[in-house]
Amino acid sequence: MAKSMDQYIGKGVRPFVIAEMSGNHNKSLDRALAIVDAAAEAGAQAIKLQTFTADTMTLDITEGEFTINDSKSLWAGQALHSLYQQAYTPWEWHAPIFERAKEKGMLCFSSPFDETAVDFLETLDAPFYKIASFECIDLPLIRRAARTGKPLIISTGMATIAEIAEAVDTARAAGCKDLVLLKCTSTYPASPENSNVRTIAHMRDLFGCEVGLSDHTMGIGAAVAAVAYGATVIEKHFTLARADGGVDSAFSLEPAELASLVVETERAWQAIGKITYGPTAAEEKPRTRRRSLYIGADLEPGDILTVENLRRVRPGQGLPPKFYEMLLGRQVRKAVKKGTPVSWDLFD
Repeated sequence: MAKSMDQYIGKGVRPFVIAEMSGNHNKSLDRALAIVDAAAEAGAQAIKLQTFTADTMTLDITEGEFTINDSKSLWAGQALHSLYQQAYTPWEWHAPIFERAKEKGMLCFSSPFDETAVDFLETLDAPFYKIASFECIDLPLIRRAARTGKPLIISTGMATIAEIAEAVDTARAAGCKDLVLLKCTSTYPASPENSNVRTIAHMRDLFGCEVGLSDHTMGIGAAVAAVAYGATVIEKHFTLARADGGVDSAFSLEPAELASLVVETERAWQAIGKITYGPTAAEEKPRTRRRSLYIGADLEPGDILTVENLRRVRPGQGLPPKFYEMLLGRQVRKAVKKGTPVSWDLFD
């Protein structure tokens, strides 16, 4: 495929919707393939995987900082190594998942979490790469992914402006020509109040690239708002059913919700339009149904216009209502039937 994202991402095309599978396959290849099918049916343009092993993510230690001690976390009490073993997508599944996505007319790509993952994904001719928020500061990984010459998407959850700038500079220095940044809030789920989608327009201007939203909120409201602020990419975690469980199921969209996301983000994109005043072409016909001045009773030559016989009503074939006060007390110069639109030729 072409190595430019222009045909998929930008102001001239509808928002690029990515369905993030993550660990929602629940260790079943059949379920993973069903997720691809459901995402395609819902209208997503891409399915995204995560390419890692537990050993490339962390150390096999079950104490101290290698265990999640936040009682509010979805994964409270779990050791990091064990959690990543649950979420792990076997590398031998990647090829059939990529193939199924191709059959369904979707792009399939992945987030590599170390250089070996990039090397592996290159054997599958991954169309582009996504750097996860937690890896935004892993400049060697960004450098390796950028050196493939493929487009790069970088999530920016938790990152300061300086850290984002380092990531962007590293990617571009290593040869990345097509770069997309994703505004992200790295809490699971994220609250709308912490989403701050207004940042999207600022980020686009600051770094001179396309910007989207990696969204962990419930529902689709934040994504629609993001499109209004210029987001050209929307990424949401996706599952067949939250009730089925899984490491990310609690904040993942179900098929009907993903379909709604696709429709409503496209509507938001279409609605942005341009700065314009006055009637659109589609409004020319409705414009004739606005209020205007009409004769409200049969009149004879010399009759005077009063509040009883000069009416401001719909439709809009007569003079505009702004002339109402001016015409009160004027005489008509000829006989006029009730229902006649007022025009200047009724008067001397």
